[in-house]
Amino acid sequence: MAVADRFTAGFDPQVVAAWIADDPDPATRAELQALLATARGDADEAAAARADLEDRFAGPLAFGTAGLRGALGGGPNRMNRAVVIRAAAGLAAFLRDTVGEGFSVVIGCDARYGSADFAADTAAVVTAAGGRAIMLPPQLPTPLLAFALLSLRADAGVMVTASHNPPRDNGYKVYLGESALRAGYALAGEDPVAAQRAAQAGAGAQIVPPFDAMIAERIAAVDAVASVPRAQGWETLGDEVVRAYLDRLRELDASAQAPLRIVLTAMHGVGGQMMTAALHEAGFEDVVPVDEQFSPDPDFPTVAFPNPEEPGALDLAIARAQGSGAELIIANDPDADRFSAAIPDPQAGSGTWRQLTGDEVGLLLGEFVGQRFSASEATHLTMANSIVSSRALAAVAAAHGLQHVSTLTGFKWISRVPGLVFGYEEALGYCVDPAAVRDKDGISAGLLFAALASRLKAEGRTVDDELARIRARDGVRLTAPLSFRVADVSLIAAAMRRLREAPPAQLAGSPVERVVDLSEGSPELPPTDGMVLETAAGDRVIIRPSGTEPKLKCYLEAAEPVAGAEALAGARSRAAARLAAMREQLAGSLGL
Repeated sequence: MAVADRFTAGFDPQVVAAWIADDPDPATRAELQALLATARGDADEAAAARADLEDRFAGPLAFGTAGLRGALGGGPNRMNRAVVIRAAAGLAAFLRDTVGEGFSVVIGCDARYGSADFAADTAAVVTAAGGRAIMLPPQLPTPLLAFALLSLRADAGVMVTASHNPPRDNGYKVYLGESALRAGYALAGEDPVAAQRAAQAGAGAQIVPPFDAMIAERIAAVDAVASVPRAQGWETLGDEVVRAYLDRLRELDASAQAPLRIVLTAMHGVGGQMMTAALHEAGFEDVVPVDEQFSPDPDFPTVAFPNPEEPGALDLAIARAQGSGAELIIANDPDADRFSAAIPDPQAGSGTWRQLTGDEVGLLLGEFVGQRFSASEATHLTMANSIVSSRALAAVAAAHGLQHVSTLTGFKWISRVPGLVFGYEEALGYCVDPAAVRDKDGISAGLLFAALASRLKAEGRTVDDELARIRARDGVRLTAPLSFRVADVSLIAAAMRRLREAPPAQLAGSPVERVVDLSEGSPELPPTDGMVLETAAGDRVIIRPSGTEPKLKCYLEAAEPVAGAEALAGARSRAAARLAAMREQLAGSLGL
């Protein structure tokens, strides 16, 4: 019987006992044994223990295009060594079936609880399966894994991280190299020419279909953890991979053109030293760390959620910046694949800071990158962003003679766009060097943004001045997120069902002229769970469930044309008013 069938029975003492007997980790074995003993008793705690076990054994933690992500703990529906060993065995079997003996896997991990053990277990499984396991130095950012995968020409990459999730979570991201993709497409029966193009475009990126299903099938075939061979003798890289990455950053031409005092927070993650080194080597010597958040700490003690997007996450950084003469705040999430910026906001009062939206940073970085290409170079190059991000990047691309593509949400899609020179998504993810890192990279993006701010200062201008210049040229597009975090995920499905059955007739006083159900797919985009609403005024709302958290997410955009710089303030005011009206309307109409 397959694992997917054997561990979907809820609370069955025999199933729980069988899992415990096969669990290689004494900590999670003891955890489950204690729960099982309590669940078998008559005490008041028995019902709670049974409910806990039912959830832990509701089914295996799903392996998909995001790999694995979930709460730490014992049982098949949690992140633990037993689940990770099964996942590593499935990945190794896939690589053996596609690439063949001697396949290579580069492995990295962050500083979360369990990350080092999960990485070591993966290396042990790969080694025993006849593969070459290449371990990165401990506690490095996710972009270093994506960089190493391409630079070492490995067949696959595994990064153990839950990125910006709460402390109780961990995750397992899987990337594939060109050889594995090409062989995998052939195994799936794809046309050889199309498979070659897709493999070249996707080399070094996170997995997409059909590879998630192909690996998941092999994970489900693992009979028992005890049957999975593990061996020592894997390869461990030294600081040379860090040096190679920093050397690559030098090629971005992102040096300081004017002195800039930068406050830096690593959000208790693993990016602090790397971001500091990157800035220093580019000539940004005045970097002020937020000491309380600089060193890795898996408990994330100073933030409710270790995500720069969350309200209050930058409070310590802003407090550090106030009165210090700082001109820029750079914030990375815990695995440093995301980047957020905050700037002084003198119009709101002395000492006031404003965190830029992900779309504003994407607009600024896109313009900065676009200016680097001549007309002849631009013809065959492309910028891309996810469909939930602002449409402003399309105007930037057009202004510089570049192509533009919208993709599904996630860098597994953005980074696959042929000819990509810049890609972003509004959730603080930016790819500024896709030839070296085919994923979002908060280190290189933070460095490039510092270079932009420095250049503007040297010219006597500010970041807000640059935003105004771009908007006067291309029009105003203001965006805002609206998220609903729920304890019961069925509420999200119910809200989406109501939206499909009865979408609003108007938004912010403008008729809804176009409704698109993204679950139906299109020639440009594969099917995904989401809805698009577009109004006569040119505004747009996209509503979709989060892929990594129990949230329903709404992406609001208000658009206004601008007739020259003198009309910018009025256009911005009108767009802001409609944006606020849409937020209020949707908050009341989605039933959450």
